Amino acid sequence: MVTQKIQLYSQFSDLQQALKSKQIKVIDLVEHYCSRIEQYAHLNAFLEVFKVEALLRAEEIQKKIDDGTAGKLAGMIIGLKDNISFKGHEMTASSKILEGYQAVYSATVTKKILNEDAIIIGRLNCDEFAMGASNETSFFGPVKNFADQTKVSGGSSGGSAVAVQAGLCFASLASDTGGSIRQPAAFCGVVGLKPTYSRVSRYGVVAYASSFDQVGPITRSVDDAALILEVIAGNDIHDSTSSNVKVFEYSKLLDDKRKKKIAYIEETLHSEGLDPEIKNNILAQLQKLKDNGHTVKPVSFEYLDHVVATYYILTTAEASSNLARYDGVHYGYRSPDAKDLISTYKKSRSEGFGEEVKRRIMLGTFVLSAGYYDAYYSKAQKARRLIKEKMDHILEDYDFIITPTTPTPAFNIGEEITDPVVMYLADIFTVGASLAGLPAISIPSGETESGLPIGMQIIGKRFKEEELLAFAKHI
Repeated sequence: MVTQKIQLYSQFSDLQQALKSKQIKVIDLVEHYCSRIEQYAHLNAFLEVFKVEALLRAEEIQKKIDDGTAGKLAGMIIGLKDNISFKGHEMTASSKILEGYQAVYSATVTKKILNEDAIIIGRLNCDEFAMGASNETSFFGPVKNFADQTKVSGGSSGGSAVAVQAGLCFASLASDTGGSIRQPAAFCGVVGLKPTYSRVSRYGVVAYASSFDQVGPITRSVDDAALILEVIAGNDIHDSTSSNVKVFEYSKLLDDKRKKKIAYIEETLHSEGLDPEIKNNILAQLQKLKDNGHTVKPVSFEYLDHVVATYYILTTAEASSNLARYDGVHYGYRSPDAKDLISTYKKSRSEGFGEEVKRRIMLGTFVLSAGYYDAYYSKAQKARRLIKEKMDHILEDYDFIITPTTPTPAFNIGEEITDPVVMYLADIFTVGASLAGLPAISIPSGETESGLPIGMQIIGKRFKEEELLAFAKHI
């Protein structure tokens, strides 16, 4: 009976009310989710479950709820992507090279959700070092899509998306560099929010590309994404790039029904690789917005064909620098065949990193090398500036930009992984907001005829998450 009750709650406010009125206990929640994780272990979403710890914490949180002293997230069961530190717990970024590494401190986002009485139930599978669009580069194997287990979950936060999709936890925290929250959210039919760059501290999150990485929530509802954002957002003395811009109580600012001016990028709907069902779905959504009195206009974004190249030049360059620290000396995997310092570096990195991570390190090292820096990296920085200015210019005249989140629905496991270019192009609609540092959200927008989820992306103005979330809820 408890299990049936818990499955009915798709919004946290309803569950909180049930907890306060004693219809259900926090320990029931933990046991329910642990049971679901066990039942659906074949999805490969969780790498580790903190069952004993979660049950003990459930008792503490229950007392706080009974005493009326509980935090905003009391009773929320959250999974952490395996690149977010949780002190005393293993964190591998789903890579062999970090095998056995235990976090020596907690990420700022981890501390913030714990301070508001969330319960962390386990760590979630992801693409190795958050590099991938399908969650197939993980050392621990691919995550299967709950809607169709022959399909990918999306990447890099596939475990985080499937865990919410399959009801293995209430919400999850993940990171988004070029679409790693939004793309799997679209493939799995859930809500995925990438905040404005610098809105949320990156301290304690494994770095992939430092000028892009951003932590955000994956949830079943916009309300819950807003609630988690208001908890994790804000300046952090440990992260010099984190912003001082005021954080609002986003969960209380979702009732904006004013008519909006919406731009949609023409080139995205005429893109050669766009699935016809996704195109028709987005066009129908735009028509519905028009019918409801919103202004909906096409705009041209002439840089669409350049966003993927720009993104991958810059992120691989940053990755080659950030991943230099994994050397087989300090922590993690060390090759048993290493005989001296040089062979320790070479063998440990060659054996410890997967193919995709090695590909990106080599690409990044190449574009930063003498003779190629100006030809590639310097030009990509200039292109990034043009892309940012163009998106800012569109948002001067419009409140939001709408695009499909992905060009296709979830594809078959093993279908695209052998072609890096095809995989990189899966990010074509999400990397623009990342290059510009803008907030963006993917919300469920129906299904294909075969039952695969479709996502719609809404891009908002810098640090205007309250407007973006309110509009997403309105839709």
